[in-house]
Order: sequence, then C-alpha cells, then structure tokens
Amino acid sequence: MSDELLTVAQVAERLKVNRETVRRWLRASQLRGTLLGDRAGWRIPASEVERFIDPERGKAAA
Repeated sequence: MSDELLTVAQVAERLKVNRETVRRWLRASQLRGTLLGDRAGWRIPASEVERFIDPERGKAAA
C-alpha cells in the first residue's frame, strides 16, 4: 500500500497552522518527512500526519 506524500503547504492546511510551523516541526523531528532538496522541499507521508494528530492511534498501529 502506497502512502500519499503531502507537501508542507498541504500539511499546514490540514493542521490549520503556518507553513513555517510545519517546517519547524520537521527540523525538530517532531514530524517525520523527507527533504527532497532546497527547491523540491519536504514531503510528509499522510500516515505521519495522522500519527502526529493522534499519537495514541499511532502507538496501537505499531
């Protein structure tokens, strides 16, 4: 099963926060994602956003 990859802007919109907040979480390893390069930016798996929203559900799945 393939996990949808989201941009910083998409994650910010889903979580109703500023894009810089999402980048700060990524740099602090609070949110997991992959940096594809300066121009391409970050990609965050949709499942990671769900885990971030509901950490208890993430523990049950692990």
